[in-house]
Amino acid sequence: MQAVMKVAPGIGHIAVSDIPEPDPGPNQVKLKVHAAGLCGTDLHIYHDEFKACPPVVLGHEVAGEIVEVGKDVPQRLLGARVTSETYFHTCNVCRYCRDGHANLCRDRQSIGSAVNGGFAEYLVVPAQNVHRLPEHISYREGAITEPLACVVHGVLLAAPTVRAGDLAVIAGPGAIGLLTLQILKASRATVVVLGTGADQDRLTLARDLGADYVANVETRNIHELIQDVSLQGLGADVVYECSGAGTAAQQLLHLVRRRGRYVQVGLFGKSVAWDLDQVCYRELTVTGSNASTPESWIRAIHLLQNGTVKTGPLITHDFTLSQWEHAFQVFTQKSGVKALFRPHFDRI
Repeated sequence: MQAVMKVAPGIGHIAVSDIPEPDPGPNQVKLKVHAAGLCGTDLHIYHDEFKACPPVVLGHEVAGEIVEVGKDVPQRLLGARVTSETYFHTCNVCRYCRDGHANLCRDRQSIGSAVNGGFAEYLVVPAQNVHRLPEHISYREGAITEPLACVVHGVLLAAPTVRAGDLAVIAGPGAIGLLTLQILKASRATVVVLGTGADQDRLTLARDLGADYVANVETRNIHELIQDVSLQGLGADVVYECSGAGTAAQQLLHLVRRRGRYVQVGLFGKSVAWDLDQVCYRELTVTGSNASTPESWIRAIHLLQNGTVKTGPLITHDFTLSQWEHAFQVFTQKSGVKALFRPHFDRI
């Protein structure tokens, strides 16, 4: 089968390879991958900014059909339309695993970085990882369940960050920012979404998805905007860094009010300058989150099922596996929002 792989350590070293189809072992299922989302983590792996274990198939945002089951897996799962959690292995005995936080397990191995992932025609995952897609959710929409679960974890579960009536500011109108927006609006917050000139179409989409205000940080005085729309001109109650840009992280420190909340959702891929003195001077609460937990997946599926969060509008590009270079280029240039690989399409 064809697969997009990180074939060697270092910057680059991505290629389409022909590898054998995987066979499911005990307590595993084999998925025919119908859609797999391109994520910022995949780009970080390309640039050697995120740990991977090459040779390894990339991709951890997947949706597909169960076509084969391993020993001790019920046959009734055959044909099920599913998405999958990303952890292929955790130790199950450390404090974090036992507390329900396997995302923090030091022995965690995830698909798309430590073991083969979803940028392939077929994928094997633990049976306990799969979640059935709601009937009205397509494979394309379902492939974005994983980033939604990450946002649910970071915004609602790891440390509840939003309250009804909050003024919330999001830096970065990419997929993560737009999913965060929808969850914040469902929580009855007033939301401002910030972007750059390259994000004009994404800011328009943010407005369509319910943002109360959108702004280009390159052409508008953002401090004046936040003072105008905040209670008593004090600043935002909570800010969310979703862009993975150091300049955005620094700017948000000066937009959040004293005793407000700063939430890091995006990944930078490298160290950035950040004025920690402001955390003291402003008595800020700072939280971050890492990936997802089973509970966040359950909530994410529910949000998709009842229509609270819509992933379809975020999907702007579909690619075959052989078009991986174009897909990465589109992602880097911020053209559109979310790109998917469709492994079984000969032509798009």
